[in-house]
Amino acid sequence: MAEMSDPLILVSNRGPVTFQPDGEPKRGTGGLVTALMGLARHREVTWIASAMSDADVTVAGQHGGRAFPVRSQDGTEYRVKLVASDPEAYDRFYSIMANPMLWFIQHYLWDLSNAPDIRRNETEAFEFGYNVVNEDLARAVLEEIEGIERPVVMVHDYHLYTLPALIRQARPDAFMTHFVHIPWSQSDSWRVLPSVIREEIYSGILANDIVGFHTRHYQRNFLQCCEDLLDLEVDHRTGVVHLGDRDVWVRAYPLPIDPDAVRKVAERPRVREFEEEILRRRRDHLILRVDRADLSKNVLRGFSAFDLFLEQHPEFRERVTFIAQLMPSRTDVAEYTEYLERIEAVVALVNHRHGSPDWMPIQLKLRDDLEEAVAAYKHYDVLMVNAMFDGMNLVAKEGPMVNGRAGVSILSENTGAHEELGDFALSVNPFDIQELADSIHAALTMPEDERRRRLAGLQERITARDPGDWIDEQLRDIHAKDRTGTAPA
Repeated sequence: MAEMSDPLILVSNRGPVTFQPDGEPKRGTGGLVTALMGLARHREVTWIASAMSDADVTVAGQHGGRAFPVRSQDGTEYRVKLVASDPEAYDRFYSIMANPMLWFIQHYLWDLSNAPDIRRNETEAFEFGYNVVNEDLARAVLEEIEGIERPVVMVHDYHLYTLPALIRQARPDAFMTHFVHIPWSQSDSWRVLPSVIREEIYSGILANDIVGFHTRHYQRNFLQCCEDLLDLEVDHRTGVVHLGDRDVWVRAYPLPIDPDAVRKVAERPRVREFEEEILRRRRDHLILRVDRADLSKNVLRGFSAFDLFLEQHPEFRERVTFIAQLMPSRTDVAEYTEYLERIEAVVALVNHRHGSPDWMPIQLKLRDDLEEAVAAYKHYDVLMVNAMFDGMNLVAKEGPMVNGRAGVSILSENTGAHEELGDFALSVNPFDIQELADSIHAALTMPEDERRRRLAGLQERITARDPGDWIDEQLRDIHAKDRTGTAPA
């Protein structure tokens, strides 16, 4: 195995930075980047990712396609290698296969009576898009690990399912882990894919030594898929898939947040400016959601439940405001553009139905602004996280860490975070709008001592582990498997 002095090789589609036209680096977006930045703070890493912009391609070219050092805002230094793929191949990889095809499968988003229709467009997108980008990144990994004995490669997420098999073929001595940051759906959902594509995806991910998920539930789903779809021998008790002379360990590593990092953001002067605006405009109660405008986040049902709550509890009219800070997402995918339009239409309807000349029930903010979100975290009375399905959901962990109003969390039972936090949240079935409306009422009328008990419980669970623990758990399993090859009983 690679010596501890050798850098870990991280591979993901989206990297820690993207470059602006003037060559200045800007931090990459998304929960995956947040998670892996924690890893970069604890270990020396080389991070290999796709070039996401023309400026990324230019900067990669300036470094001859080699890894180069980047320093983050908090002073963490790591090496980045940006890989440019053919633009048409990348578009097929991202906009047809990764999103929506795999994303929709893993979040149960397909309306199977209507979609998808698998045609040559989709099969060619897999062969000439998804596989091409995976090959490009695999080649970059192989260059980076040349000369390293028993290198450790940590692959991330659903964009790169076929990459591990390419590494395994070229470097059978490499130790590979693959962490999937989104849900792993049940076996029947995967039957949407043509069998040849499905088998290639599973062969790819099973080329890893360890496959990791956020929750035990996703771990169990993956093991069952290996049994149902590939007829493989699976040990559910120890979490092992037997593949001839190889064993693949399947594990749950729930992703923690760095509470201190969130608290530091909360102290920034710009956050205080946003707080002043919130406090100036707030009524008796504030409901908050912070999300990407993704279909899986269930935004429409959240607004419908608020509409129902106001209808059934008119005593709260003009006393409560619902702030929804949504980051537009994948606007080049037709389903997402339509979803954003529907969100805006529902907000207009609710505001027209219940609003008054000086009170707007829903404040919709279509932007990605961490400091504005953290300001709202500090002052919510109710935090709504009602995703249909979600890998983890870091908002459910960030909000309670800085909230100063004994805010209550409403949490979908289908989020990864629910496995850890469900005991202290108001759990909801994300499809049950009446239950969600009732939970809003229960949260807003809950006695303060009960609200404080719940918030303290959430904070205790959230701070029980930090990103260093998440990394250490994976490294311990890497060393244990490399040393013994036998799953712990």
